[in-house]
Amino acid sequence: MLRVRRLTKTYRTAAGPLTVLREASFELEEGASMAVVGPSGSGKTTLLGLCAGLDRPTGGSVELAGRLLDSLDEDGRARVRNSSVGFVFQNFQLIPTLTALENVLVPLELRGERGCGPQGRALLARVGLSDRSDHYPVQLSGGEQQRVALARAFINSPKILFCDEPTGNLDGENADSMVELIFELNRERGTTLVLVTHNDELAGRCQRVLRLRGGAVVSDERIQAAR
Repeated sequence: MLRVRRLTKTYRTAAGPLTVLREASFELEEGASMAVVGPSGSGKTTLLGLCAGLDRPTGGSVELAGRLLDSLDEDGRARVRNSSVGFVFQNFQLIPTLTALENVLVPLELRGERGCGPQGRALLARVGLSDRSDHYPVQLSGGEQQRVALARAFINSPKILFCDEPTGNLDGENADSMVELIFELNRERGTTLVLVTHNDELAGRCQRVLRLRGGAVVSDERIQAAR
């Protein structure tokens, strides 16, 4: 599902080149789950963005769902994301002028699909928000907004789900609930999962833990029994 080869990202700064990711390489099988961990500034979010085609690498390559991302232009990468990728951000990234249901349906609207309201309502019900579909983000709690974001991530039946610190802005109870939902939906739909987290307990629920330090992969641990 995901093949990463010597992935590198360098930014130009006033002080000179800054390399935030250094020749990261790994492969992830279809349906597998992997946590990416490491201290702040270790390159976790950069790696996630490159794997999802949100940014271009300085060197190396990403093959996602059989497509080599660096051979595609921005429109091509956007089509791959819309057909194969779900993304859950730490800060929710909901559109404030749209209701919860409308936010969930955005990926399908971008594909030109109409009449998908029942599908969106079913997903909102699945994440416990059947009575909040007509509410706007400002009317929802942080936990509810993240549930909307999770429903939106699954609306296009993604082959792979990328989560960037999905519980980082939630309190303990909401964070635990969100973790359970992520893994339950992932199991139900057979989605590949890549999860960036600072939480070692959360990382331990994945089948693999990829550890970064200083922009480089320092370990790739396979866990026997993911929960």
